[in-house]
Amino acid sequence: MCATCGCAGDGVTIVAMHDHDHPHDHDHDHPHPHDHAHPHDHAHPHPVVADPPTAVVTLEQDLLAKNDLLAARNRGWFEGRGILALNLMSSPGSGKTSLLERTIRDLSAEVEVSVVEGDQETLLDAERIRATGCRVVQINTGSGCHLDAEMLASGLRTLAPPSQSVVFIENVGNLVCPALFDLGEQRRVVVMSVTEGADKPLKYPHMFRTADLLVLNKLDLLPYVDFDVEQCLAYARQIRPELPALTVSATRGDGLDGWYDWLRGQLPQRDV
Repeated sequence: MCATCGCAGDGVTIVAMHDHDHPHDHDHDHPHPHDHAHPHDHAHPHPVVADPPTAVVTLEQDLLAKNDLLAARNRGWFEGRGILALNLMSSPGSGKTSLLERTIRDLSAEVEVSVVEGDQETLLDAERIRATGCRVVQINTGSGCHLDAEMLASGLRTLAPPSQSVVFIENVGNLVCPALFDLGEQRRVVVMSVTEGADKPLKYPHMFRTADLLVLNKLDLLPYVDFDVEQCLAYARQIRPELPALTVSATRGDGLDGWYDWLRGQLPQRDV
């Protein structure tokens, strides 16, 4: 069990999505044990004493320290190959996959894109990405609620993205735990939609505090929902004053030129 969020990381699988091939599952060992059963002699009952809070804090620190070490290795791997890696995070249903589909199709002539898909179960989003012609690998976390650096490293070995390309990491839909785990990405993008509450930045401050960009999606639905765009952006900047924000509609195309310009600005400079 993860000490940071309490999720179980058992059952993680990495599925390579190849055209004309059957998916291949790659079992992935989680870096910490999950057997927390403690034998008790029921003939002599005794009170159960909970671990002191300091022990829990130490375990959490150790877990994050190991993840940060692996994340640093991932970051070096990306930088050595001139790869831009972006971690896309959001609550479920914000439109991350739709934004990725549109982005891949619109920018395919400019830069090669690969995608790491993170979900608890199914290959549904990876199938959508593969339909664009993009290389993709699916990481199913089982009951886990976030990707970590070790999962990403295993996924990258299967994905094998080319040098001088872009890797989008679509994290598990969750506004809490993904913000805590560095994957080795160069940029973090948090995606919201107007179908959510405008106060999300206040409720989940760490996610917005660690983001490099806020993308507010589904502008085409504004006539049908009660959502205050300016109030949402004000809340976000209350958490992080310098946070840049874009308003877009991945389906209709509003604001996507700004999104693409931002992406171009993040690309590593190539040798002439």
